[in-house]
Amino acid sequence: MSSTSEPLGLPADSAAGTRWSRETRVIALVAAAHFVSHVHIMLLPPLFGEVREAFGVSYIQIGLALTAFNVASALLQTPAGFLVDRIGPRAMLTGGLLLGAAAIAAAALLPGYWFFVIAYGFLGVANTVYHPADYTILSATVDHKRIGKAFSIHTFAGYLGSGVTPALVLACAAVWGWRGGFLFAAGLSFAVALLVIVAGSILPRVVHKPGQQPAKSETKVGLSLLLSRPILRNLLFFFCLAMANGGIQTFTVVGMGAIHGTPFSVANVALSGFLLCSAFGVLLGGIIADRTPHHERVAAVGFAFTSTMAILMAWVNMPAVVLIGVMSLGGLLNGMIQPSRDMMVRAVTPPGSFGKVFGFVSTGFNLGGMVAPLLFGWLMDRGEPRTIFMIVVGFILLALVTAITRAKPQGTASWTR
Repeated sequence: MSSTSEPLGLPADSAAGTRWSRETRVIALVAAAHFVSHVHIMLLPPLFGEVREAFGVSYIQIGLALTAFNVASALLQTPAGFLVDRIGPRAMLTGGLLLGAAAIAAAALLPGYWFFVIAYGFLGVANTVYHPADYTILSATVDHKRIGKAFSIHTFAGYLGSGVTPALVLACAAVWGWRGGFLFAAGLSFAVALLVIVAGSILPRVVHKPGQQPAKSETKVGLSLLLSRPILRNLLFFFCLAMANGGIQTFTVVGMGAIHGTPFSVANVALSGFLLCSAFGVLLGGIIADRTPHHERVAAVGFAFTSTMAILMAWVNMPAVVLIGVMSLGGLLNGMIQPSRDMMVRAVTPPGSFGKVFGFVSTGFNLGGMVAPLLFGWLMDRGEPRTIFMIVVGFILLALVTAITRAKPQGTASWTR
């Protein structure tokens, strides 16, 4: 696999030891920002009840805030990627963190339900910068021999943010109410933004030669890249992952209860095992991704077991210990896929385009985030929980097909084929 690098300015440094130190600090900064982005994503669900009562509205109306978040992210993530490539990832990442802090503070402090929804829309705008900026920074800074591990640490930080947020915000809410939980999250985002500002000199920045202006055809070329077959294939790949994970993570507990009468306590432990092992699987996947160019084979192994897990969940009433073990192993292999997923995108991205490409393909997550709850919730209302797991299997297999049939990249211009 060919390696690519961004045409970005980096601090001059020739010593290998110092370079390794800079890479470590860059990865830590990017991981901290990604951790915060997942705190933003998971902030509202644990506090649904309190927020609903505070505004005197229904659950559907509170859910509209999450819809606003996902719609804003889906519409603006690709433009944000273009901006990352144009003005640089450091400025965009700082701006996203500050906007996120302001949006969460506004949601907590401004009176009225519609202010809350609008604030969540702006939080969705802030969310658009993380993937384009993070992956651009990592691709520009980290040696290609270690880029898989860097991607895995980045993803692990996001998983960690999702995992600890419910406990953090519920603890804050127990002392200061739900608004206090929101303000804690806003303060965390502001603190990381200050960290990026203070320590951000190690991050890459766009450098234009004196008198050089961006080409007028840049946007046209960028759109041609995004609409090329390899990039559209990766967009579909991300959408399939979002649909499959949305079904497993959101509807395992109620689905298993409806199909097999699995106690909620057992199903929750099994789901926790899936999520926890997914996080550690990401770290394992980073090591593997750096040692093999055959990322589609890694994905195939993970998908094969994850689909088998979903079939067993739908059709076999497993004892508690077996169910927890199966879902934990499935989570480990599901996490293992993630760094290879990112490496497959990187392999078909030409220099100077990481922001727009990762922004575009990450839109698949937002599209899946909008479709999955509606589709699977409708099936639960119709008394068809087993169908949820069958659809999950279908999306896993479609993701597998997109991975194993991809053209092997040959050089940085592979996206043109």
